[in-house]
Amino acid sequence: MDGESYEGIYDSSPFIAWIHNLSKNQMRYLNSKIDELNLGHEMRFIMMIYDNPNISQDNLVNISGQSKASIAKSLKKLEDQGYIKRDVNPDNRRKYMLNTTQKGDEIVPKIRQISKDWEKKVGITDEDIELRKRIKEIAIKGMELVG
Repeated sequence: MDGESYEGIYDSSPFIAWIHNLSKNQMRYLNSKIDELNLGHEMRFIMMIYDNPNISQDNLVNISGQSKASIAKSLKKLEDQGYIKRDVNPDNRRKYMLNTTQKGDEIVPKIRQISKDWEKKVGITDEDIELRKRIKEIAIKGMELVG
């Protein structure tokens, strides 16, 4: 279905519904390109952990907006598949520090390249820097409201 087929259908949709739509469709695209990895939304968690070495599970919950149970399940899957490792935090032995393994480190550039390809195909350009910054600001304020 081309873009014109959708015109008018969702005119009254809230802004956040469009953001959700972008996120879901990007995940579908990523999964279609690297289906053999057997990863879903966990790809995002690998990238968050890669970008934030020694991140705690609680911080991952706050950043992602997912429930503790959902994060725990995803982390278990990623650990079992060899993408991440959990190390006991020496400052708080009841908490873990999350890091990617070599296997996780190797997959992140592939995921990022596929993401960039998707962005290009949907029309997100380098000129959209201000839009990206504004959406990030909104996301951070949203995390602060519930965090």
